[in-house]
Amino acid sequence: MSTPPDRLDDLVESMTREEKLRLVRGTVLLDEGRATGYLPSIDRLDLPSLKMVDGPLGVRLDEATAFPASIALGATFDPALATAFGEAIGAETRAKGIDVLLAPGCNLIRTPHCGRNFEYYGEDPYHSGALVSATIEGIQSQGVGATVKHYVANNQEHDRTEVSAAVDSRALRELYCRPFEAAVNADVAAVMAAYNRINGTYATEHEALLTDVLKDEFGFDGPVMSDWYAVNNGLAAARAGTDLEMPGVGVYEMLPTQSERLTLLAPLDEWWPDSIPGPDALVNAIARRASTSRGGIPNFSESKFAAELEAALETDSFSPERLDAMVRRVLTLYTRGDRSNESTGINANDHRSLARTIATRGTVLLKNDGVLPLSADTDVAVIGPNVTTAKVGGGGSSEVNPSSTVDPADGIRNRASGSVTVAQGHPPIDDPSIFSIDIGSKFFGETESTDIQPAIDAATAADVAVVVVQDVATEARDRPSLELPGEQNQLIQTIAANADRTVVVVQASGPVALPWIESVNATLCSWYPGQEAGSALGAVLFGDVDPGGRLPVTFGREGTYPTSAQTSYPGVSGNENYPVAQYDEDVFIGYRWFDDHERSVQFPFGHGLSYAQFEYRSLSLGEGNPPESATVTVSNTADRSGREVIQLYVEPEDPAVDRPPRELAGFMSVELPANTEHTYTIDLDERAFAYYDDENGWTIDDGSVTVAVARSSRNTQLRTETVISAEQSEDAEPR
Repeated sequence: MSTPPDRLDDLVESMTREEKLRLVRGTVLLDEGRATGYLPSIDRLDLPSLKMVDGPLGVRLDEATAFPASIALGATFDPALATAFGEAIGAETRAKGIDVLLAPGCNLIRTPHCGRNFEYYGEDPYHSGALVSATIEGIQSQGVGATVKHYVANNQEHDRTEVSAAVDSRALRELYCRPFEAAVNADVAAVMAAYNRINGTYATEHEALLTDVLKDEFGFDGPVMSDWYAVNNGLAAARAGTDLEMPGVGVYEMLPTQSERLTLLAPLDEWWPDSIPGPDALVNAIARRASTSRGGIPNFSESKFAAELEAALETDSFSPERLDAMVRRVLTLYTRGDRSNESTGINANDHRSLARTIATRGTVLLKNDGVLPLSADTDVAVIGPNVTTAKVGGGGSSEVNPSSTVDPADGIRNRASGSVTVAQGHPPIDDPSIFSIDIGSKFFGETESTDIQPAIDAATAADVAVVVVQDVATEARDRPSLELPGEQNQLIQTIAANADRTVVVVQASGPVALPWIESVNATLCSWYPGQEAGSALGAVLFGDVDPGGRLPVTFGREGTYPTSAQTSYPGVSGNENYPVAQYDEDVFIGYRWFDDHERSVQFPFGHGLSYAQFEYRSLSLGEGNPPESATVTVSNTADRSGREVIQLYVEPEDPAVDRPPRELAGFMSVELPANTEHTYTIDLDERAFAYYDDENGWTIDDGSVTVAVARSSRNTQLRTETVISAEQSEDAEPR
């Protein structure tokens, strides 16, 4: 059913107060709890129930295609591929009878330790905005509403429900709000408010950000929903601009049967007395379970809207007009759905192929001394703790039950004609799950010992050793360090000392330490490659495809990031009774920080090698002041095709305010055949030349600006200068 927009006002007018109050919060799980959240039906008005499901990496419901992590999609620098991904995940969502997908996420990677970085696109707001808007367009083309999350400044999992991001308005507008603005411009169906505070006020209660910026300025006309149990004060949240409380019921109400409670509490046996707990003990136990993680979820016991809004209406402390506005926004979700195609068949082979394409296109070749690509008859030793398991994703609400998997060992076996020997050399690194009781030391460092000798023997006998390693990341926990867990670094060093040639494949949620980089011949970063991990790896190693990825996040070194001080991350408590993370770096996150402070990095933002060779021939700017485009000619001088990501950066010469030395202003992922040359035009918008001023809004100063075309933030190929003479721009539209 799809409710026409012109019927919404009539529906609101015909509802009773009780029906309105029911519609602004979720209800108990239906269908045996298969989905993530539900809105109630109102049969009298022929309004059906509405279902929501998690899904940044794939639909978290039954079996589904487990696509590569969002950061891998970000590494493709390809909005068209993001649209194709959105179409696929939207089709699977609709085929399962779900109306709203709780995806995509577009928080920026501020600290490399954030446990949820793999769910986001990268550290640059323009890049993230382009990818998130393309993903949304794909999802919603399938008759499914997309939900962009988590608004806003949700940049860490440690203390995520209590921490306050102390961030000024310029950084909010230039960095953290910008991908959400792009999502609104893509007509996203819903926005999810975060758990954290911003400048002392919970995201769900932040009127300036929810109403003034998101709704009034950006023009968002859908509902702002809370993250699950993120409403702390129902009346304050509703007044500020939160329209929909999710899940809208307490845990005890959500799990009404004794068997469901016991299943949930099975890991908590050591906490229990012999008697079966009652409702209060259940809630307390889950709260205790949540508190074992500094990223735990608050407010399990009840719906804050249910407890507070009706009473506030009775005492005139909450306006009926605001309730009506909330209801109308929630009802817009019903205009997004197209239930007529629920039975549309999904071509699983097509989606597996797409997952494989995203994985190969997102793989970043960090280093290569000529060992890659491998010839088909190469004898390979495949080594690593998890080489017989596909790295599907990280822990948390994005966990997907894949329809099938191809692990690294099988992927290489399926492609190689030479011998393939498999030896782990290290005990498995367990994948965490937010739904398990302990995601502590055994995931983040402590492992059992194992015999490394078989791996040494295999590496010595082979032509090349391929060592596959991985980090650990999960929602609700941040990574304690950038080191690979366990003794994987030692494994790499040992294999490199015994093998003729060594290739390391890092499956990572974000930046990791690479202390062995000089000891190995080649290094690939494949992020969390999803269910087709092995097939994609085999294709890249043997040169069937070019590694098309470029780093969407700077690989710095531990202790050199702007968030290295405890006051910046994870924050400290001062006079407040909650931790405060000082965003002292202002607009200088990621490559902006490293460039401004002239600090060395392991690998810069935008870095990535190809099996081909590219040369940049010319750069010119289009019409307009500031220029509306840049045109560049690129040649592939190799005897094989290759993929390049053309990157444009803007470098202000003498800015009126402190600005980064360079900022990404445009990009294009292109495929160039062997020995060919092509000219490309990349659009530039006014926002690329602007900064945010509290008094004047988006502002462009007169003066000289350099536009550079580059292969990374630190590998400029060509520059050209332009002189801008422009009045301030208050309405420059972002892409």
